[in-house]
Amino acid sequence: MVRVDGNGKDSLIKVRNLDKTYKRGGEDVHVLQGLNLDVAKGEFVAFMGPSGSGKTTLLNLLGGLDLPTAGSIDVAGDAVSRMSGNKLTTWRARHVGFVFQMYNLIPVLTAFQNVELPLLLTGLSKTQRKQHVETALALVGLDHRSNHYPRQLSGGQEQRVGIARAIVADPTFLLCDEPTGDLDRKSADEILSLLEQLNHEHGKTILMVTHDPLAAERAHSLLHMDKGVLVEAARVGEVGGVR
Repeated sequence: MVRVDGNGKDSLIKVRNLDKTYKRGGEDVHVLQGLNLDVAKGEFVAFMGPSGSGKTTLLNLLGGLDLPTAGSIDVAGDAVSRMSGNKLTTWRARHVGFVFQMYNLIPVLTAFQNVELPLLLTGLSKTQRKQHVETALALVGLDHRSNHYPRQLSGGQEQRVGIARAIVADPTFLLCDEPTGDLDRKSADEILSLLEQLNHEHGKTILMVTHDPLAAERAHSLLHMDKGVLVEAARVGEVGGVR
């Protein structure tokens, strides 16, 4: 279940009165304003809205890549918004899987090595890391391309490697920022089907920013953002403009 009124009780993710303000040319730019959000475990949520509405900023805050100006973020009982430094880095490595529009793979590393990167921050042995990477690559259907470099892969395959990297440490939730924005329709649909599989079969909680209505249709719930405020929440297929 997803709520935007701050009344969720047993949510995996709880956001309360979240503000984010940046300084630009001596002026305060309010990117997020008093945002409340509750996301239950196992939800697949899509965020839509115009550029500059705060969608990516929200994902960065939820993933511990940035800290709020005011308000709180709690994930599975962890007060993320009050962490800093090494504690936040450790939390992020354990609990968050990031999927980016431009894949963010390292060109000089193979698919296997790119997927292994998050595990280097853990205490896993080399053998354990190998097992995790092989499992993740098999799950995205690329175990046969583990020794290939990004330049040897298609865009859709690169994004599959990116997803394998995001799930290799078995994170609590996935944050996907325009995961299909650089792909053709066929490749985009394949990536969306993979995300659905991760959600339905493996119980992964997914929060996805997208400008693509066809991508939003794959989610359970759709949240619209405008000027840093959540202005509409819909169960996909039931309320306004999604189908």
